[in-house]
Amino acid sequence: MNKLLLLLGLLGGASHALEITITDELGKPVAGTAVWLTGKSWQASQLQQQKTYSMGQKDRAFTPHTLIVPSNSQVEFPNFDSILHHVYSFSQAKSFELKLYRDKPLAPVQFSQAGVVELGCNIHDWMLGYILVVNSGVYGLSDAKGKVSLAIESSQLGNAQLNIWHERFENLDKPESLPLTITEVSQQVQYQIKQPLLDKLEFLTDETDDYE
Repeated sequence: MNKLLLLLGLLGGASHALEITITDELGKPVAGTAVWLTGKSWQASQLQQQKTYSMGQKDRAFTPHTLIVPSNSQVEFPNFDSILHHVYSFSQAKSFELKLYRDKPLAPVQFSQAGVVELGCNIHDWMLGYILVVNSGVYGLSDAKGKVSLAIESSQLGNAQLNIWHERFENLDKPESLPLTITEVSQQVQYQIKQPLLDKLEFLTDETDDYE
């Protein structure tokens, strides 16, 4: 049965953090889940929005695989490989193209609209990456144990919207969400994803190409 279980005890060894554990429909932890809070107490700061974030390419893969940024942020796309890459996205939240390049493009790309931006490389078809643009300044990705810790302050206690997204959702543009009441600066939340997750995509990579 899908449910959200709030445990209001103190976190062992942690303070001022909302610890969220993400599991699938079978109760197994889910790594790589994006989690963020929305509401009047969770807006991104000016400093967060002015920061330039980075989505690189290394060893023919996007790194990090999933990047979360506040809306109106800028992202640079450094190429750490010795080969050329061609980054693009046709996503509704942001459509753009960085044609074949080495090192770093001249200017970062601005992401103003909240939503999921799915990235590809026009040269290496197996390369997939995701930029999740959120209307929030408090967010994180779950680890191998399905856990993510979000730093909070006592001034932020109260109501919030808990948002959950994973690349294996059937519809990438529809995150799950649930109202949440935060009563302690150290609080545990267990969230079970409501929908079945798609199988993980596996791609064959080609270590040779014509773009050395």
